[in-house]
Amino acid sequence: MDLFLYYQTLKYLRFRQFRCRLVRLLSGRKLGSGHMIEAGKYTGEWKKSPPKNSSMLSANSFQFLNREGTLNDRSEWNNPNQDKLWLYNLHYFDYLHADSSPDYCLRCKWLIERWINENPPGEGNGWEPYPLSLRIVNWIKWHLCGNELSAAARVSLANQVRFLRKHLEYHLLANHLFANAKALVFAGLFFEGREADSWLKKGLSILKNEIPEQIMDDGGNFERSPMYHSIMLEDMLDLINIAKCYSHAYITEHTTKFWILKIQKMFSWLHSMCHGDGRIALFNDAAMGIAPKMSQLVEYAKKLNIAITQESQNDLIDLRNTGYVRVQKGAYVLIADAGDVGPDYQPGHAHADTLSFELSCGDHRIIVDSGTSCYGTGEERLRQRGTAAHNTVRIDKQDSSEVWGGFRVARRARITERRISDSGEFIVISATHNGYRRIKGVGEHRRVWTIQGNKIIIEDLITGSGKHFIEACFHFHPEMKISFSQDKKVVFLDEKNLQTRIYPDPNIKFAIENSTYHPEFRISIENKKLICSADVSLPFSLRTIIEM
Repeated sequence: MDLFLYYQTLKYLRFRQFRCRLVRLLSGRKLGSGHMIEAGKYTGEWKKSPPKNSSMLSANSFQFLNREGTLNDRSEWNNPNQDKLWLYNLHYFDYLHADSSPDYCLRCKWLIERWINENPPGEGNGWEPYPLSLRIVNWIKWHLCGNELSAAARVSLANQVRFLRKHLEYHLLANHLFANAKALVFAGLFFEGREADSWLKKGLSILKNEIPEQIMDDGGNFERSPMYHSIMLEDMLDLINIAKCYSHAYITEHTTKFWILKIQKMFSWLHSMCHGDGRIALFNDAAMGIAPKMSQLVEYAKKLNIAITQESQNDLIDLRNTGYVRVQKGAYVLIADAGDVGPDYQPGHAHADTLSFELSCGDHRIIVDSGTSCYGTGEERLRQRGTAAHNTVRIDKQDSSEVWGGFRVARRARITERRISDSGEFIVISATHNGYRRIKGVGEHRRVWTIQGNKIIIEDLITGSGKHFIEACFHFHPEMKISFSQDKKVVFLDEKNLQTRIYPDPNIKFAIENSTYHPEFRISIENKKLICSADVSLPFSLRTIIEM
């Protein structure tokens, strides 16, 4: 079975990914070498980016992902008992930008020197290309904010860039390669000379290819995660920021104009993917508290004199490239996932959530995606990526896309038909996927949302033959109080004088079960979910009505 999963996963990879994985296995970690190079002179002023979380609690104590840990000795930079992602955050040095007080800056300077002394070149988590890329950028940003990298730190920084240049993540591509390129651009501008120019040229070359692919025409990041989209939007703003700090022939006006156009589209997409509380929808790998909020990104763009238009949302917005659809009726917002799971060659942040949706009213979330609280390869990670953790249909206890491991997808759902219409009286979203065709006798799942006034009618049709077990799940925000009508045919959701009624299909069984909601990493909040289920012969259709 594992070999079959590997085949169904690996067949989507690009040849370059196979080749680069082989090269990495054979070559190991190569250390770059070179002469001392000087920091360049910048003529502009670095505009402070959104502040980061105050993760450094003391000189030897940190909190990342809602978990505390220590750094009492050098071994704890690579503590095997600590989560890998926690250790990555320790090496990112995002916390340099949490506070600008003199005492805090002295502590940061001491920690930079400590990192240099306790992380020999090429050894440990800190020398993996992704944390390496983020740290390079953070050290340079910290310097540009008015702090001073010591001579030893500048030497270390140059050697880190040399190492990164030899270990670009072509085997992963996507957001990892983008982060590598951004670091090369930052380093190429920060330092001066022929070697620095080569870093800058390489970084710009990668970005020239990756930005048009990773930022789709509707403005969305091609991994379909609002969280990673927000991270990349800050990255793009950082690129404009540092381009304004340095005057370099390699960064042309044409390049910066192209970046700004992409940034403006990214803001439009992000605005569409936020609820009335100003926070992101939690599709795919998304959690709050990691990326900057929409309001912080808007403020950053203003500092850079980038015009962002935030018009009132239309009733219907179709983000056709990433597949999402937003419908707003008064204070109510529905965001539906009617697209594919992500780029074929890198679906690592995808969930089996095809045809899921979220629903909110003003500041109140009503029907929620379960969110993401962990990475890794454990059972909880697998459960959170699975179809049952989302507001869509599961068949025979199988996931719509074959998620496995921590970041892998084998056979995946494809959208085979998609129609969006607005007659003025009705808005209709219709989409069909083929993710369950691997189950004998099952055809396709089509979901139709019909929105009229304060009513949403959800119709699910499963084609095929034979008898199968069908489940439709609806996950409620933890603050929602659940009750039933006297005849138990209506589910009432109440929260702060907000009432929503759900009418499950009378032809099937329904039950309210306990579940968990994960708005942030390492946060698990008890909530409730409605499960409508039946053993039926296909084809079969079920209807759920939501009144707001």
